[in-house]
Amino acid sequence: MSTTTPDESRSSDDHCTPDALLHSAPARDVTAEDYLMAAGRDVTPKNLDWARRKMEKDGPTAIERLMP
Repeated sequence: MSTTTPDESRSSDDHCTPDALLHSAPARDVTAEDYLMAAGRDVTPKNLDWARRKMEKDGPTAIERLMP
C-alpha cells in the first residue's frame, strides 16, 4: 500500500513552506534572553549577567557554540 498522495488528489492550497519562513534565530540581534533560552537556563539577573559576558567574549558565534 502506497503512503504517497498522487498530485491529482492534493488540495490547491497544499504547498511547501518557503525555506526563509522555516528558520529563525538570526546571527545578529541575539539578546541575552535568547542566549539563556538556548542554553536552557532560567532568565534571572545572575544568568543575564553570565549570558552578557559570554556574548561579549564570544561575539556573534556565542549562540552557535551552544548547539551540538
